[in-house]
Amino acid sequence: MIMLLTMIFMFMMFGFIGRLIGFAFRFSWNIFKVALYLVFFPIMLTALVFGGLLYIAFPILIVAMIIGFIVKHA
Repeated sequence: MIMLLTMIFMFMMFGFIGRLIGFAFRFSWNIFKVALYLVFFPIMLTALVFGGLLYIAFPILIVAMIIGFIVKHA
């Protein structure tokens, strides 16, 4: 009987650990997206402007603004 309870406990623990790993991946992906949008994207656009590539940076900024206005956040 104890062996059966141990096996049930192990299966439930693996399920719990699996859910925690899935949560950790979703959380880290969201942190990466925030860092990408708040840090990398503005630095990239600023570098393009200072590098003399305003004709590339301006359309990218316009497209990003249009997408930002169209997409609704939950």
